Amino acid sequence: MLKPKVIALIPARGGSKGISRKNIRNLAGKPLISWTINAALHAKYIDEVVVSTEDEEIAEIAKGLGACVPFMRPKELAMDESTRNEVVMHAVNALPACDHLILLQPTSPLRSSSQICEAYELFLHSQSLACVSVTEQCKSPQWMFELNDHNEIIPLLPPIKDTNRQSSPKYYSLNGAIYISSKLHLTSSIEPDPFLGNKTIAYLMSRRTSVDIDNEDDWELVEYLIAKANPKNL
Repeated sequence: MLKPKVIALIPARGGSKGISRKNIRNLAGKPLISWTINAALHAKYIDEVVVSTEDEEIAEIAKGLGACVPFMRPKELAMDESTRNEVVMHAVNALPACDHLILLQPTSPLRSSSQICEAYELFLHSQSLACVSVTEQCKSPQWMFELNDHNEIIPLLPPIKDTNRQSSPKYYSLNGAIYISSKLHLTSSIEPDPFLGNKTIAYLMSRRTSVDIDNEDDWELVEYLIAKANPKNL
């Protein structure tokens, strides 16, 4: 049986609401995107690392870091309203030699090459249609509320008997670091989201490696965690 060709896709548009030019901003001495490109290049299962961008500067930086930019993303797919799966479908249609796709968002710089490999192995061995990375949540959804116009709380879920944290069920959320599926599934699925169907398996990541940079507070947290892990950076 032929080995499937595995493509790592890194989506990196030029615009960003929370942090200007986020994907190429310097993080601990190198552009944010370089942390994900480097992890992908060192993941043994990945055959090619592709960056999807509409931005010429990001494209040149990505190529200088060892990634491929075989196409430029249309500007209409680089808007605030553009969805993850629109970007993925554009890429897989532009990459005929792709069997398995590993989507790696550059806003998760603490995700390692070994975690990428573990998630891919889980995807293969479980025979699932997709694999996504998750992290355990500190708070139960039973403890979350909306507020009405009078600042009164409205439970998101029906109330349950008061209980302590230790005896509560565990809950998980997507962390945005790793998404894996086959091109065949992505292009043929009738699910609203092919990555999140009935046969999707979860790859559990620690909270530390799950930090997703969305704003300046996230950025400062990641800088702190990198410095703590590498005292020479202090």
